[in-house]
Parts: sequence; C-alpha cells; structure tokens
Amino acid sequence: MTFPGTSKIRKALEIIRGRYTIDGAGVKLYRVFGGPSTTELTDPFLLLDFFGSKDPKDYVAGFPWHPHRGIETVTYMLKGRVKHEDSTGNKGVIDTGDIQWMTAGSGIYHQEMPEVSPDGEMRGFQLWLNIPREKKMIKPKYRNLRKDGIPETVLDNGVRVKVVVGTAGDLVGPIKDTLVDAQYLDVYIPPETTFMHNIKQGYTSLVYAFSGEGIADPSGQKLIREGELAVYGRDGELISIRAKEKPLRILVLSGRPLEEPIAWYGPIVMNYEYEIREAFRELADGTFIKSTADTVDYE
Repeated sequence: MTFPGTSKIRKALEIIRGRYTIDGAGVKLYRVFGGPSTTELTDPFLLLDFFGSKDPKDYVAGFPWHPHRGIETVTYMLKGRVKHEDSTGNKGVIDTGDIQWMTAGSGIYHQEMPEVSPDGEMRGFQLWLNIPREKKMIKPKYRNLRKDGIPETVLDNGVRVKVVVGTAGDLVGPIKDTLVDAQYLDVYIPPETTFMHNIKQGYTSLVYAFSGEGIADPSGQKLIREGELAVYGRDGELISIRAKEKPLRILVLSGRPLEEPIAWYGPIVMNYEYEIREAFRELADGTFIKSTADTVDYE
C-alpha cells in the first residue's frame, strides 16, 4: 500500500463526545452523533448509535414497529442477535458479527427486536446515511452480510482491517451498490502502531474509537479516547491514526457529502418539510408503503 507525502495527511478538526439517550421502546443507547447540530460536519452521515450493555433491561424492549423513509441504516452486531421483520413479510436475524445495510428509500415499516444472549450481553452499532434527493423514493432494499462474508486484511504492521464498503489497499468490500459513495471499515490497531488510509479528496471522514485510545493525526494535538469521534478536514488524501499503549479499535467512515437541504422528523429524513408532512399523511391513510423490499444475501 503506497501513500502520498505527509503534507497530504488530513487534520482532525474536532473530537466529539457522544451522550447517552433512550430510544425505541426504552433502549439505552450511546449516541455518538446525530441531529441538526452535527449534520453539516458529518454529511452524508446522519447518526451513529452504539448500543452496549450486559443488562438485558437496557435493550430487551427493542424497537417495535416504526417507519423509515429517505435514508439507509447500517446495523453491525458486535455481539448478540436481533430479529427484524417488516410489514411486507421480510424477516430474519442479524447475528454476532453480521451487518445489515438497509435502504429505506420510499418507505419501510419494520421492527428490530433483540434476543437475550446466555450471558446477557449485547453490543453493536447503527449508522444512518442520507440518500440523495433524486433517489429518496427508490425501491427499498436489504443487504444481509454475514460475519464470514466480511473480507479482512492484515497489513505488514499488524493492523487488521475489515472492509464492509469501500477499499483498503487491494481489498474491496462486498457491498457495492450504496446510494452514496462511501467507506465503512472496522480497524484493529496494535499498541504503538500507526494506521494510514486513503480518503478521496473533498469527502467527509470520521473515526469512532470504541476500544482503546490513540492520536488522531500526526500533529499529536488531538487525542481520541474510547467513546469519541474524530472529525477530519476535507483537504488531504489520507488519515493517520496511532494507537497508544493499548490496542485501538475504530470504525472508519468516509463519504461524499450531499450538501442538500435536510428536513428530519424522527425516522424520516427528506429535503423539505412538505415531504415530511406528506409521509405522515400517508402513514395515517395507509399509503406509506409503495413496494416490497428487495433482499440480497451475501455469503
């Protein structure tokens, strides 16, 4: 893997700390980012939640029936199982290590209900991505990626990279039909080791640390700790993260910013308020669902 000179390394502009919140029917979540205050920084990414608890009371109520329109959601189960089902009959299980990349598009009405594991622990992420205006009402689609289908590469310095979407060196992620040009990587960095990764010029790049701590860029001025998000400038061709005395595990997210107006109410994200009102009128009169979702299962 080759990289340009260090002058091309992006600066970490901000380190954001999330907050705990309650969502669904009473699920305790750690909201890394999400809402109007961060959309300009994180565009095209709308929201990132981390759910992690050894107490089933924190998550067992789950997310009963609710709608989505105008976004894609990515559920990544680090540990545990979630049953999902939609109103048109699609159903399945997202198990430990699995990922579901769901395009809500014109509309999905579904539920996501956790199962209690033998030791009671559940951990994972849900990411929301915006959809470009011209594709907001596209046909819904599920992409189910099993644990063993996520390609992984080990770099010369011992860094391990799992690629869901995008590339790492010569490794290409299996999901190639996302509606925004994006990258989604799960990266393990050994102690006192640096991970460098190419990012397209002008694209948003975010790094979330979910274990350990490290230095977010070579300036050494930005320390990223467990539970924190580094937001990088859009000038430069790569990011560089160095683990400190313990291993560092991170999500790396990158995507082309849409720079479009956003109207957001709960699980529905459109461009204008009248589109939000229209969606809720359709929910009231039973015309919200336009078509059944396609399903792709990756082995």
